[in-house]
Amino acid sequence: MDDNILPKRNIPRDLFLHLLVIVTLYWSAINFVTLLWQYINYFFQDALNNFYFTSFTGPIRFAVASLIIVFPVFILVSWYLNKIYKKESQVRESKIRKWLIYLTLFIASIVIIGDLVSVINTFLGGEITVRFILKAFSILAVAAVIFGYYLDDVRKESPTKSAKYFAWAASLVILISVIGAFFIIGSPNTARLIQFDQQKIYDLQNIQSQIVNYWQRKGAIPSSLDYLNDPISSYKIPVDPQSGMAYEYSVKDAVGLDFELCAVFNKETKTLEGSIMSNAPVPARSINYDYPPSWDHASGRVCFERTIDKQLYPPFSTTK
Repeated sequence: MDDNILPKRNIPRDLFLHLLVIVTLYWSAINFVTLLWQYINYFFQDALNNFYFTSFTGPIRFAVASLIIVFPVFILVSWYLNKIYKKESQVRESKIRKWLIYLTLFIASIVIIGDLVSVINTFLGGEITVRFILKAFSILAVAAVIFGYYLDDVRKESPTKSAKYFAWAASLVILISVIGAFFIIGSPNTARLIQFDQQKIYDLQNIQSQIVNYWQRKGAIPSSLDYLNDPISSYKIPVDPQSGMAYEYSVKDAVGLDFELCAVFNKETKTLEGSIMSNAPVPARSINYDYPPSWDHASGRVCFERTIDKQLYPPFSTTK
């Protein structure tokens, strides 16, 4: 066999690997920026925004899951392609690779330009904030790093040592960001315990609504939750999803329409200052649950005292 004859190109393989590395790059970059934004939302909170559990931790969990799976795929495929480049130099010079790299450079350029325009526009409008600056900088930094790396890479005929340094540096940054996320969202076990607490609050809210409805229809509050069960409408009082026990209910003042609902919770409600038990002078605002602050709770057995306002919720017979 003539040594001057180049081995036959494996076009389908090259297309698959180059597409895979670019797609995983985009996916990793988008989710890394998403994770950075959630860090910014967490540490630089806006008084105009309420960050509840699913809207806040949901994006963090998805970003972390994506980075744990997708980023290693990007690193492994990039490493495998570099091995192919050393054996088959023509693969590195293929049009497929260069088209995809220049497409990446184009997208990164548009992102950088758009980001800078947005920053100037917001600044001229007088609405610049620390949150906005940090979010804009995070996009700018990620796009600039990608642009700089691939612009340098496409100019060279063979992989350089900078590719290894880039891979190690990027992996370290991703690893730190992923580990840090667990300090915000907690472990999977913590997330499950919080979901139990959420369901308990939803159940108590539902029971409270049924008690108010009972009062409006019958002119009295029920002496027991069993009176709320309705076989006709198929309504049945929910029980604690974790223990399977009935929720506690007691009438404090039947005439004054005072009652109490109790449940046992796993975690205390996290607030702007850290926890509902903090003594900070600024009023706490819930950021970790999908219900109003009136349902904030500590861990353990917690009771919620409620009084039905007769003017806000008059009996139906008097409103006809």
